[in-house]
Amino acid sequence: MRKVDIFDTTLRDGEQSAGVNLHPHEKLEIAIQLEKYGVDVMEAGFPASSYGDFQAVQQIARTIKKSRVVGLARSVKSDIDAVYEAVKDAKKNGVHVFLATSPIHMEYKLKKKPKEVVEAAVQAVEYAKQYFDHVQWSAEDATRSEWPFLAHIIEKVIDAGANVINLPDTVGYTTPLEYAQLITYIREHVPNIHKVKLSAHCHDDLGMAVSNSLAAIQSGVDQIEGTINGIGERAGNASLEEIIVALQIRKDVYEVETNIDLKQTVRTSNLVSKLTGMIVPQNKAVVGANAFAHESGIHQDGVLKNKSTYEVINPEMVGLHSNKMVLGKHSGSHAFKQRCEELGLFLSEEEGKKLFKAFKDLTVKKKEVTEDDIFALMMDSSVKGLFPHYRMETLQISYGSNIIPTTTIAIKTEDGEVLQESATGKGSVESVYNTISRILQKEISLLDYRIQSTTNGSDALAEVYVKINCEGEVSSGRGIEHDVLEASAKAYLDAVNRLSIKEKFSRYSAKGVEVG
Repeated sequence: MRKVDIFDTTLRDGEQSAGVNLHPHEKLEIAIQLEKYGVDVMEAGFPASSYGDFQAVQQIARTIKKSRVVGLARSVKSDIDAVYEAVKDAKKNGVHVFLATSPIHMEYKLKKKPKEVVEAAVQAVEYAKQYFDHVQWSAEDATRSEWPFLAHIIEKVIDAGANVINLPDTVGYTTPLEYAQLITYIREHVPNIHKVKLSAHCHDDLGMAVSNSLAAIQSGVDQIEGTINGIGERAGNASLEEIIVALQIRKDVYEVETNIDLKQTVRTSNLVSKLTGMIVPQNKAVVGANAFAHESGIHQDGVLKNKSTYEVINPEMVGLHSNKMVLGKHSGSHAFKQRCEELGLFLSEEEGKKLFKAFKDLTVKKKEVTEDDIFALMMDSSVKGLFPHYRMETLQISYGSNIIPTTTIAIKTEDGEVLQESATGKGSVESVYNTISRILQKEISLLDYRIQSTTNGSDALAEVYVKINCEGEVSSGRGIEHDVLEASAKAYLDAVNRLSIKEKFSRYSAKGVEVG
């Protein structure tokens, strides 16, 4: 069967989701899982956008061995230089250069004539080809571009050395039929199109990203782009897991294959969800909590007699399985390490020791420790050996039905100073956040607060996700703890600490790289 490459942009386009702010070590964690999932190409970031992103892309490039690691670049030499410096150590690298081609973008954003746009695209590709064997060029807003002009510029960038041509539906405007017709037109009207791979990149503004992507595959594209869980700017991107499972289940229709290990689907989705704080809707296809749940009596009866009556996807195919406790308070470090390896966790020796200690601490409070619990503990910054700018030392809360909630917190700063304050609030969580704001002497407002548990039961770990506005800067944070209020406090501090890290990165620039 025909092979279709999977291009994952979770770490670039996906991270552009409002409120998502990943640490470099979190991006690396996702990259390692994407490699296990089997993606052919991962777009690790936009190196020229910030030193933090540059550093994350560089770390990923030095770690990943099987997937191709690429960085995004505008049609600017300094952007291409930044990508080269970031990914040059990768076993397989590349650059993704883009330039808008629609009339509205050329006139109002680029302020260039069509001829100038062609010249800029060709110059960028020629320059990139000096450093990269793999050059992907994207016609931004391709689906709102004039087709003859699109065919013309594609022919020129192929002559300039592009290996992959991407036709993005940047604003999620097109329909499956229109997209299929566009791809067919390009294949028929670009004389040198046989020299490159065609790629499709769809956004979900009208809810058709997956359908458009599948239509593109039927029209003969060689590569499909998207993100895990469909995260991304605005309404997001095409959900890769949905596309991949559709290709497998309906192989009789699409007649293509991929390198994806389907059993890693749920694990990959869960990791991205937890690290980004973007909760997967329960009714989401393939990876939603209700994807294999049946409440209707008729459905239940049918499934009990034969699963195929109401399930077209085998849960085990995507890695969904029983999640019972396999480790307890009597488990030793060797058994724990072996289990972590089975789960595919990427941990250094030092991180392994810290995770084992965190696990032992949890067994005192929780009888049954699940795979999700272990993943939750792994995501704690303390396990990763990070010392945040602010760390909570003590937390004391007084609250009740007839008293005003009061919180006292002690916070230790990076230089060792301990700050302590008390504050009240209308509720216990508000009193916690008012206390933290008073200690830090910052104007902080809570924009979003969400809580979920790792597993069922009263002893489940609480995972709290928050979004804050701290003196005009928006940030998100995550806190994981057995106690809900302590998890809430950790999430708030994590959001502040992420801003501190961002501020530090902004003070530096990579050698030889223009950071814009």
